[in-house]
Amino acid sequence: MSAPSTSCRIDVFWHDGMLDHDTGKGVFDTGMNPGFLEVLEKHPENSDRIRNIVSILRKGPISSYISWHSGSPATIHQLLSFHSQEYVDMLIEADKNGGKKEICCGTFLNPGSFNAALLAAGTTLSAMKYILDGYGELIYALVRPPGHHAQPTQADGYCFFNNAGLAVQLALDSGCKKVLVLDIDVHYGNGTAEGFYRSDKVLTVSLHMNHGSWGPSHPQNGTVDELGEGEGFGYNLNVPLPNGSGDKGYGYAMRELVIPAVEKFEPDMMVLVIGQDSSAFLKLNVVYPEVACYPPANRNCRKRVNI
Repeated sequence: MSAPSTSCRIDVFWHDGMLDHDTGKGVFDTGMNPGFLEVLEKHPENSDRIRNIVSILRKGPISSYISWHSGSPATIHQLLSFHSQEYVDMLIEADKNGGKKEICCGTFLNPGSFNAALLAAGTTLSAMKYILDGYGELIYALVRPPGHHAQPTQADGYCFFNNAGLAVQLALDSGCKKVLVLDIDVHYGNGTAEGFYRSDKVLTVSLHMNHGSWGPSHPQNGTVDELGEGEGFGYNLNVPLPNGSGDKGYGYAMRELVIPAVEKFEPDMMVLVIGQDSSAFLKLNVVYPEVACYPPANRNCRKRVNI
C-alpha cells in the first residue's frame, strides 16, 4: 500500500491523561450502591469507549492516514474566556479538597477529574489553534470529559468545561467574524447555546431528541421557541426530533432547516459538536462532544477539525 497523501491525513489531538477521569460505578449514573447488586455498572461516561476509539484509530483500517498530536492542559486564563471566575474557583477548591464530589446530578469530580478536564479543554484549544494557524485539512481532537452541557456558571450532564464554547471563543478572538456551532448530539447542546445566547456573532444550531429540561443544572428545554435574546435573538436554532428519527429525519432537518440557516448566516468558521450518542449502535445516551471546525464555511472548504 502506498503512503497516504497529505490531503487525506487526519491530525488527531489526544492525551492519555484524560483517561484519569474516573466516573466510578453504581446504578446507571447515580454512583449509588443499593447493597443488593452483585455487579455494579460503570458510569455511562467512562473511559472504556474512548480507549476503544483510540485503539481503532491506532490499529484500525485508517491508522496509516493518522498523525498524532499531544494535547496540553488549558490555563485558568483560557477557561475564563467562557466560564465565570466563581465557577472555575469552585472546581479548583473541590479538587484541592480531594475531589470525590458530585458537582451536579451524575457529574462526579473525583481525584484526577479536574486535570483531565483541563486536558480536554486544552486539547480542544490546541486543535482549534492548529487550524487557525493554517495547518492540516482534517483535525480531530478526541477529548473527555465532554463539554457541551457545561454552562458559563455551572456544570451539567457529565461536563465541566465547555470544550466547544472555548473553541468558538478562541476563533472569535483570533479574528473570525461569525462562527456556526452545529450540534448533533442526541441531547441539547444547552451549555454552548447559553454561552452565546445573546450574541449575533455565533449561530448555535442543535438537533436533539425532545427531552426538555432535566433539572436545575439543565434549565433549558431545547424547544423551538428558545431563539436567543437581545442581539442574539434569532441566532439560536433548536431542532428537536422525535425519538427514533433515523437518517431520513436528520437529512430532512438538515436540508430544510439547517442548510438554509447556515447559508443565510454565512459563517467564516464552523464548529461541529458531533456527539455519537445519536448512533443506533449506542444503547445508552452518552455524550461525546467532538467538534469539527471548518474555515471558511463553504461547500468547497476542505479544512476541518474534529474535537
